[in-house]
Amino acid sequence: MKQLSWPYCANHGIFSPMSKLEQIEKSVAELSPEGLKAFAAWFEALKADKWDRQIEADAKAGRLDKLAEQALADHRAGRTRPCESHG
Repeated sequence: MKQLSWPYCANHGIFSPMSKLEQIEKSVAELSPEGLKAFAAWFEALKADKWDRQIEADAKAGRLDKLAEQALADHRAGRTRPCESHG
């Protein structure tokens, strides 16, 4: 079983368990350069997945409909331009 850290809280004069976020921050700070690189890649993938799921949920719920309608209206009115190639 993992032992919890109990840092001293100067404001209250007591020892209190570290928050989950503090534990994660401490663990990440202690990673090797290779471990940090792997963690960063994993975390970026996690954020991208959560973003994709949120956009999908918003689209299914119709929360993007007004934005899409406005974009199409702008395009039909000639207020758009082609994307530039980045190749």
